[in-house]
Amino acid sequence: MKKIGVVLSGCGVYDGSEIHEAVLTLLALSRQGAEAICFAPDKSQADVINHLTGEPMAETRNVLIEAARIARGAVQPLAQADASTLDALIVPGGFGAAKNLSTFASELARRLKSLNGETRVVMEATGNYHAPVAKLLHDAGLYVSVVNAKLVHGYGNNDLRRVKTDRKDAVKLANYGLDRWLTLPRYIPEEDTRLLLKNCYRQYQQYSKVQTMLKNNLISLLDTTFPGMNRLFNTPARADGSEKWVDFAADFWHCGCVCECSEKVFMNKYQRWCRKHGYNFSERKALDIYTEASGHIGVMPMSDTTKLLVAQAVSQLRATSAALAVLKQEMQTLASQLPEYPIVMEMFGVGPALGPQLMAEIGDVRRFHSKKALVAYAGIDAPPNDSGDVTGRHKGMSKVGAPSLRRTLFLVMSVYLQNAPLDEPVYQFMDRKRAEGKPYRVYMMASANKFLRIYYASVKAYLETLERF
Repeated sequence: MKKIGVVLSGCGVYDGSEIHEAVLTLLALSRQGAEAICFAPDKSQADVINHLTGEPMAETRNVLIEAARIARGAVQPLAQADASTLDALIVPGGFGAAKNLSTFASELARRLKSLNGETRVVMEATGNYHAPVAKLLHDAGLYVSVVNAKLVHGYGNNDLRRVKTDRKDAVKLANYGLDRWLTLPRYIPEEDTRLLLKNCYRQYQQYSKVQTMLKNNLISLLDTTFPGMNRLFNTPARADGSEKWVDFAADFWHCGCVCECSEKVFMNKYQRWCRKHGYNFSERKALDIYTEASGHIGVMPMSDTTKLLVAQAVSQLRATSAALAVLKQEMQTLASQLPEYPIVMEMFGVGPALGPQLMAEIGDVRRFHSKKALVAYAGIDAPPNDSGDVTGRHKGMSKVGAPSLRRTLFLVMSVYLQNAPLDEPVYQFMDRKRAEGKPYRVYMMASANKFLRIYYASVKAYLETLERF
């Protein structure tokens, strides 16, 4: 059995290890049959944060003792770790990892604050890797600006030679900051609720991809045991993520499980199965299933191995679907805590699934100075394509922005297209573009552009109203 060291840095995203990341790390190791050995430094935390408000607290806590909350007491002082006894080492993230395991960020903040004159920190956005340092420097009272890497990449390229080194990149970033000193946007850490909602949605997206893969895998497997079985059921998924065809496949994993008995016997068996799983029984459906099973021959034999393969595929799909259902509910709960929730949920095309997704990806609309800025962030703007006396006729989307937001907007537009609400301005605009002969993706994204502008105006006005009262 592999022994994997897990270095914890406390308990809590802002002053210790991120709890979700730490727990999921331990869970993943357990599922892989590895032994996780937890360590943590036996010292005082760099600071203690009130996780409800995000404000520092005037108290001290021990990193080892706090880490024991996650490890249920099974944690050793980091000083006792012996590299020769471990096969690998994992350090879960969280601001505590930067604060309690390293003095780099705190020492950097101290040195920057000691400089004479006005000091501004300019850093590239690098996924989530910049976030701990950016927040720590921001909390230390420094002016921090996080810049899109694409903007820096295209800056100052006045050399025919392609030279890329860390030193050159640092100089380029510094020059970029100096040239735009007065207009550098200030980094403001996201509120806890918005941060959690965004990360829930990102996880939801990942699990959705896995679910699609697992569904295709199960269908492919059933094609060799019970072809077409998944098409026999159109019952929508339940709130807990369960689906009728998946539950049916778990018990009737081979067409032989159906046609080995008489029609009457199967009908009684199917009725009992429906009662057990809480599904409505239909005699017509039972006959359809029996007819379908009788008309196919399973390529795979009706053996214990075949049953095992289907059972494993079903088990994996069920677990993923259940996780998606939990995440969906959690997103709904988090979104309902945001001030713009009532006005967003009143918008056409936005339901309990797409509403939280929109709020997760857009965040606080007040961080955008205009509608155009939000549209550009989504990457659905059409940049000018003019040169001299020639005006470009075809202007495609920039697609420089948030792909997840574009995907969500596309789904919202699909709701408009399916329901055709004639009194809705967005649909009226969409219908007009269709009448003009615009291609499908053109009128869908043009309509998304209009929807996003309405979203910005409505939500911003609503939030300003709340601020006045």
